[in-house]
Amino acid sequence: MKKLFLFCLVIIVSNSSKAQDRQAILKVMHDQELAWNRGDINSFMQTYWKSDSLLFVGKTGPVFGWQTTLNNYKKRYPDKAAMGQLKFTILQVKVLDATNAFLYGGWQLKRAKDAPGGYYTLWFRKIKGEWKIVCDHTS
Repeated sequence: MKKLFLFCLVIIVSNSSKAQDRQAILKVMHDQELAWNRGDINSFMQTYWKSDSLLFVGKTGPVFGWQTTLNNYKKRYPDKAAMGQLKFTILQVKVLDATNAFLYGGWQLKRAKDAPGGYYTLWFRKIKGEWKIVCDHTS
């Protein structure tokens, strides 16, 4: 009976931890959306791993590095009008273990003259207690 109780307790704690991690990841996405919609690319980028190993894959191919990714965002979106209003649609968050998670969803921009959109997949890693995007593939 004790073994069954301990097993159930481990399952409950594990599921609770995954639920908390999932909520933390959803908050990262919400914070990104808010920063983008303020026209604040610097704050938007704080959710990414600040490393030369950060991988961003977009329509022009793979790019490595946090600073390079920031520079590319600023070049492609030079002002608030170019940035428009961003809306994420989260399709799935999968917490794989205590330090890795996978998310995929859709994105939509509303701008004065157009409304581009697409899909993205993100690999999150918990680094120093915070969930950070370590790989972003956006189309």
